Order: sequence, then structure tokens, then C-alpha cells
Amino acid sequence: MDISEKYNPDFESLLDYLKKNCGCDLTFYKRDSLMRRFQRRMRDLEIDSYTNYLQYLQRHPNEYTTLLDTIFINFSGFFRDRDCWNYLANTIIPQIIANKQPQEKIRVWSAGCAYGQEAYTLLILLVETLGIEQYLQRVQIFATDVDDSALTLARQATYSEDEVVGVPIELLSKYFQKNQQGYVVDPKLRSTIVFGRHNLTINAPMSKIDLLVCRNVLIYLHVKTQASILVRFHFALTNKGFLFLGHAESLMNKEIFTPVSLKHRIYTKGQSLTLADHLLIRPQILPKTVLEPLTTQTLVWQTAFEKSPFPQLAIDAKGYLIVANDQACKLFSIKNSDLGAFVQNLELGRIIKSLALVRQLNRERRALNLQNIEWVLAQSKVFSI
Repeated sequence: MDISEKYNPDFESLLDYLKKNCGCDLTFYKRDSLMRRFQRRMRDLEIDSYTNYLQYLQRHPNEYTTLLDTIFINFSGFFRDRDCWNYLANTIIPQIIANKQPQEKIRVWSAGCAYGQEAYTLLILLVETLGIEQYLQRVQIFATDVDDSALTLARQATYSEDEVVGVPIELLSKYFQKNQQGYVVDPKLRSTIVFGRHNLTINAPMSKIDLLVCRNVLIYLHVKTQASILVRFHFALTNKGFLFLGHAESLMNKEIFTPVSLKHRIYTKGQSLTLADHLLIRPQILPKTVLEPLTTQTLVWQTAFEKSPFPQLAIDAKGYLIVANDQACKLFSIKNSDLGAFVQNLELGRIIKSLALVRQLNRERRALNLQNIEWVLAQSKVFSI
């Protein structure tokens, strides 16, 4: 919680209940805007306190779904802020294509996709630029959101007359089919988008992304949460990838991204991430001192760690990968996108049975030495380490 926000113990108890019993963690959101949305729902029910609303939630499990519909402002639109989309179509997408080999895949991520309009806008622009055959062969679009009900509607891809008002007439007839329910995105193209639930504040990012679109999501989150998400976005993008934000958003960490067009809120990767940036991806388990600016001594230790000839990495008490140096990344095929991942799901975890090792370390609190571990590679070669 930001220091500037007023602490309300009854409201925090309500958020704690949702986190522990409903699997919905809203603690990353700014309290002022979050409280307004809760109060809107409470007024509808004529409930006058957070304590009473918590009791109502406990007695009426179905209320949880209605509450989420009130909290998550899934407002979007086709070609919203048209000038930005024109710039994307005329300047950025041609650069992405030029940076690729003729048959190389193009990976796009719509983060916080709401009801799908922006994901389908991306689809339209890419088909218009590449042609439908090249699009089907080369493009992968991932669309994610934390709201399951919004994702269900996004997959259906059916929109009313009012909702398609931003689509140019020639594109509407080309990419949509009219039926009694409204306008439906062409089924063949609709099936090319992979929709999935994803929490930007917790889950590991997608990888090797050429264009990442996340518009008007960050503005609802705490400053530190925004910073950790931007680090995840840095992991997600290729070295020549682009980040497309909303008009109301600005970057918290201005060093790791370089503006391509501030007017259109489009950025590319800036400087490499520091150790402090890496640690930001798990802010909820780190002491506050970790987030302070790095001292000269810390920078020396960081450089020694990263450039050591010996593979080294750090895993937290729950078995999640915090950081790995260059040699460890090469040896165990660790990617930037693996940081924050459960080690048991990585190659390293398969080799050393990391979950059991972490449990033993927590139990015995002493250094452990593992020997004669067989490592079978895909080529059926066996190594002992």
C-alpha cells in the first residue's frame, strides 16, 4: 500500500478474505479507486460498512462474481485512440516484420485484454499488413486477463452495434460476420488467438514477444507493483520488441525502456536489468531494504556473481528461482522468462529434484553437497555432475 493512502483495517480484512478464500488478490491495487468500486456495489445492496459486506460475502458465495464485475473495469474498444493504432500499423508493425526472417514467427501479447477488442484489433492490423496466408503461418497472438468472465466473452468474439462503432466500414465487412447476436469475428481468424487467465502481478510473463500491448491497466496498480510488472515486460520482449501502453500511463522505471513515440506511448527495450530489477519481480517476499538503490559494495558483489566462472543461482524458501548468473543460465538453459518460476518445473529441477532439496535445506539449515547426479540430455547422452 502507498504511504499516501489511508489505512482502513476493516477494508484490509475484506481484501484478506478475498485473497485467502476466493483466490483473488486485490492487495496490489490502489486503495482509493478500489474502495470506490466496493462502495458502489455496497450501495446497490444497501450495506453501510466493509464489515457487514464481508459477512454478506460469507453468506452469499455467488456475490463474489458480481463483485468482480464491478471491480474490474473491462472497458475497451476497437481501434481505441485511433491515432495510436495508425502509428502502430504504419510504423511499428513494418519494423517488426523487417526485423524478422521471412518465415520467422511473430509473437504478440495483449496483456489485460478485457473483452478482446484490442486483441482482435491487433489481429486485423497484422492480417492487413501480412496478408491472411502469412498471418496464419507466422503470427501467434496471446491475450490474457485476470477476469475469467471477461475471457469467456472475449473467446466468443461477439459484439453489439455500439461496440463495433470504432471499426472502419471496409474492415467490419471483411473481418466480421453479422448475425442475430451482433457482429462476430471471422471464426477462422478468431481461433488463432490464444486466450488465457494471467495475473500480471504474480505469474511469469510470456517470452520472446515482439509486440506487447498493455493499455490502461497499470494506472490502477501501486507504484511498486507497476515497477515489478514493467520488469516482467522487459523479460517478455525480444531485444527489438515494442511495448505499447495507454495514454494515461507513464513509465515508473524510465531506464529499462526507451521511448519510440511518447505521443503514442510506444517504447522499446532500454538498458539491461540490474539485480535490483530482478528482485522486484517478487516484492511481496523481499525486505524493503532490497528495493533501495544499490550501493557501490552491492554493485561489486553483483558483478562478481554475474560474471563468476562457476554456475550460481538463488532459490527462495518456496522453491522459486530469484536470480541466476551467466554460467548457470548457459548450463541449465535458463531464460529471463524463467525468473520467478517454480524451479521444479525447469530443467534444473528435473536434474536435482529441487523441491526435495529445498525442503531438506529448510529442515537441516546446513550446506548440502550433491554428488554423482546423472543428467540425461535430449540426445541420450548421460553426464555425471
